[in-house]
Amino acid sequence: MMHTTVGWHVELEFMEDDQQTRAVAMVRLPDGSEVRARGHANRHHTDGNQPRVGEEIAGARALNDIAMQMLTKAHGEIDDASGRISHPIHV
Repeated sequence: MMHTTVGWHVELEFMEDDQQTRAVAMVRLPDGSEVRARGHANRHHTDGNQPRVGEEIAGARALNDIAMQMLTKAHGEIDDASGRISHPIHV
């Protein structure tokens, strides 16, 4: 059995102000294609200023969007190769 190591390059960038954190995520696949997504988090006016928490929420939302796009992409490729319609399970 042959084993292959494959890697994906993932980038996350954050833009923040006092009330909002925005994240941009990108995954670069071995074939050179890229999948991009955005996420955001808003700080409630009664919450303390915790930039790390905003980054975690905005980043998680962007990565979740990437995950959903990747599932859709993979199922499209399954459908194209098999000639049938696959049914993605969204969690």
